[in-house]
Amino acid sequence: MKSSLLLCSGLLFCLTSFGQKFDIEGHRGCRGLLPENTIPAFIKAVQLGVTTLEMDVVVTRDGQLVISHDPVLNDVIMTKPDGTPVTAEEAKKLRIFDMPYAEIKKYDAGLRGNPKFPDQQKIAVSKPLLKEVIDTVEKYVKAHKLPPVYYNIETKSTKEGDDVYNPKPNVFAQALYDVVAAKKIVPRCIIQSFDPRTLQEMKKIDPNITTALLVANINGFDKNIAELGFPPAIYSPEYHLVNKKLIAKCHALNIRVIPWTVNDEKTMRKLKDLGADGLISDYPDKAIKALK
Repeated sequence: MKSSLLLCSGLLFCLTSFGQKFDIEGHRGCRGLLPENTIPAFIKAVQLGVTTLEMDVVVTRDGQLVISHDPVLNDVIMTKPDGTPVTAEEAKKLRIFDMPYAEIKKYDAGLRGNPKFPDQQKIAVSKPLLKEVIDTVEKYVKAHKLPPVYYNIETKSTKEGDDVYNPKPNVFAQALYDVVAAKKIVPRCIIQSFDPRTLQEMKKIDPNITTALLVANINGFDKNIAELGFPPAIYSPEYHLVNKKLIAKCHALNIRVIPWTVNDEKTMRKLKDLGADGLISDYPDKAIKALK
């Protein structure tokens, strides 16, 4: 019985550590309110009361894990050290995998705001390291006597990007696991990806770690799970792909369904009524208000 429990610990994390509570995840912190994937955005999400902080990681030239959705310094939001915007042409050459973190840190990620999110506050802020985010959040939660927060960390990798924009999956997975293990947050971690290879490698490192398969395709549940090779603890599709049949199929296999990225209150309520186990939103404040 003991060994069975150990083998299922990743699943038990999802079913019992969340206590069946509807999981409200702040997408890139709270991108609708503060610059994405930055420490101020993560702290704001904690203040709002999210269950989980959703974030993206990429690897620098010197092997550090930096929080960034894009493998380059995006021309839409990034500002150069001299105060001028990164151009689209410059962005192509500013690959994070080719840059040491000391150089990346000189670029600003918040002063320009984001045209897709007009309510986002503009502040001077750099892309942080994953370890810095964890240290800051854990310190804040402890100081304010808040419930433990969970981390949903996405590996940004593609087969085409291997050794160009990202390390190979085994290297990426080990680097990420080393950080979360060192920070003692593995029991509160979800590792998610659109790239099944990094999830497969993560399972080799720690069979009990909680994994989430991100889905944007229309291949269907069965084909996606077959490609992954094992049932993840969480199936995380783009929210338009979610229906009652999919949720029933997932729940029959003890897989939770947490769709992305849901920003209007009507859809939030609809997904919860359908039986979704949580959602990822740029506006966790709206989700908390709508789903109380």
